[in-house]
Amino acid sequence: MKRLLVLGAGTGGSMLANKLVRALDPRAWQVTVVDQDDDHVYQPGLLLLPFGTYRPRQLVKSRRALLDAEVDFVLGEVAGVDTAARTVALADGRTLGWDLLVVATGAHPRPDKVPGLLGEGWGAERGTFYTLPGAIALAERLRTFERGRLVVHVADLPIKCPVAPLEFAFLADAFLRERGVRDQVELVYATPLDGAFTKPVASRVLGGMMQARGIMVESELVVERVDGPARTVHAYDGRALDYDLLVSIPMHLGAPGLEGSGLVDDLGFVTVDRHTLQSTVHPDVFGVGDATNAPTSKAGAVAHFMGEVLFDNLLRHIAGQAPIPAFDGHANCFIETGHGKAMLIDFSYEDEPLPGRFPLPGVGPMTLLEESHVNHVGKLAFKWMYWNLLVRGRDLPFEARHSSAGTWS
Repeated sequence: MKRLLVLGAGTGGSMLANKLVRALDPRAWQVTVVDQDDDHVYQPGLLLLPFGTYRPRQLVKSRRALLDAEVDFVLGEVAGVDTAARTVALADGRTLGWDLLVVATGAHPRPDKVPGLLGEGWGAERGTFYTLPGAIALAERLRTFERGRLVVHVADLPIKCPVAPLEFAFLADAFLRERGVRDQVELVYATPLDGAFTKPVASRVLGGMMQARGIMVESELVVERVDGPARTVHAYDGRALDYDLLVSIPMHLGAPGLEGSGLVDDLGFVTVDRHTLQSTVHPDVFGVGDATNAPTSKAGAVAHFMGEVLFDNLLRHIAGQAPIPAFDGHANCFIETGHGKAMLIDFSYEDEPLPGRFPLPGVGPMTLLEESHVNHVGKLAFKWMYWNLLVRGRDLPFEARHSSAGTWS
């Protein structure tokens, strides 16, 4: 029997494993998934937890429970991949063989890569919402934060969900206004980019929204170090940004267990053809989601669209056919803007986010590049779809390929 081994039981890995185990002949293929723990965290919810929308228990489910009963789930930390021997070594000494390998190990926040960010004060006047413990700590801190400077700080790229830091700034603005203390808080958004976002059209719109809300943008701020005792962020260009509360989004790197495999780039992300998602190094290795070096957003929606393309390409590969270059970098993101409203952007490798209606052209009900309450409801409703449809490998009413239908420039 041949083994299809999936490293990682997050969004992309779980979705793919569930779809594949139903599509492949169980007499010929064993689908195995490896992850280091059994806690599947709904990561979009981490943004909203500090503002009271969710409680921690609402954001975590068992990975095993989300996988089809026919999927072989292995708990273990990946320590190395040997492509010549077609084996994966686990930290406890076990070895797993594979005929096809899918890398879905995600992207991981590395606050240790920012000098001074960790240490005394981390989890108190400095923290991040990109982990469950960090989001819980920020919820406690924000309840009593009433005056001073709150800095939302993107340390470096890449990061998961590039719009999430912007959302935090918008939500913090709304949260402080609703508590009646916004006039006593200076809100700053610091980014290494030259604007609010990577795509120019969206950057202009989002930058204008920040200006209207009185959120100061410190652009092109590349952090050199953080001085915890002085509560100061120091940039390479000499700028020093004082804070009373620092919400930091550190650079993300690939999983450490892939180092030395020859499959990854300098940041630890598996190198793939950006359209087929097949490894550029080994023909029987593929990547999906945040674990890849594909030049698109590291976000759950992208993992979904990638997964749809990769599912077809894996079946083609098993049948001896060439993969189809069908992934076009499609990404869409809800952007919470506070006070029960959100924006939605939809784009690809080549296409900018544009205004319009989604998912039905000209009808919606959601609006593109425009705030609406419907978009906010859509973001909250997606949690049910995520747990019950997406990660279980069920069909969703969204096309993997980007379409400009329903948009206008």
